[in-house]
Amino acid sequence: MISVDMNPSVALGRIPAAVAQNLSVEKLVTQLGLDPAHFTYDAVLNRLLEIVLASINFADILALLGAIFFVVTLIVRTIIPLRIFSIFSNVFFVAYGALSGSAATFFLYLLSLPINIMRLRQMQNLVNKARITAQGDLSVDWLRPFMRPSKYRQGDVLFHKGDLAEEMFLTVTGKLLVKEIGVELPPGCVLGELGFLNPKNQRMQTVECVEDSDVLTISYKKLLELYFQNPQFGYYFLRLTTSRLMQNIAQLEGIIEANQAGGQAALAAGTPTAPPRSSWRRRAYIGIGRRCRRIAYLSRG
Repeated sequence: MISVDMNPSVALGRIPAAVAQNLSVEKLVTQLGLDPAHFTYDAVLNRLLEIVLASINFADILALLGAIFFVVTLIVRTIIPLRIFSIFSNVFFVAYGALSGSAATFFLYLLSLPINIMRLRQMQNLVNKARITAQGDLSVDWLRPFMRPSKYRQGDVLFHKGDLAEEMFLTVTGKLLVKEIGVELPPGCVLGELGFLNPKNQRMQTVECVEDSDVLTISYKKLLELYFQNPQFGYYFLRLTTSRLMQNIAQLEGIIEANQAGGQAALAAGTPTAPPRSSWRRRAYIGIGRRCRRIAYLSRG
């Protein structure tokens, strides 16, 4: 023992001895409630388990479960499982805050819970509608919540051929004209999606407003997020672009057939004519192959 009236030099000399005694293995084992003469691994494990069970309560168990689910959210890569595990984590932390009397924890996770539920429901609706769309028509109405509105006046140009492509469009009202091929686009049409797959992200055609038009736009950055988060959306987008390319091929085949019919009529009349440019069809199929490879490359990311 170190007394108050003890000589300071003597007291300082006894401090290391007292520290060494308190830090000795036998002392620590005794403080843990173990017998130094019967010190075994099982005895230590059982004693530690008893201490944990004696000190932990139901609120601590809820906090532990919430922490485990939170760590899982840091591991998963896709958005839907992340939201599901976040909801479980929020529920356990809300219960912990209520039982432990921690108002900050309770209100923080109580506010986070409806946000995660809303985002999960929104993403599930997106996936379900994308799956249905992939099996049926190519409507993109389910994409509207992720798009922002824009207005254009008659004569305005949405983009020129060769411009840098940064967003995709959905027509709502009005009419748009694809100038290179002279095709009018009514409401409900998607345009600008091929620029997303173009390696140089360049516009392939010029689109002009024939009349005042309302359109919805979504950036390629947001489109890429949806693409990586939802394989169903990636499949839908593949079908959308393939459908557009097949329409272009059908137009080219119509031109080829018209040229062939004109050539046969000219031959019948005895007028020489140039052979049809069958390489158009080849170039169109090459374009489809390139874009499909581009989609496959993006999906590996």
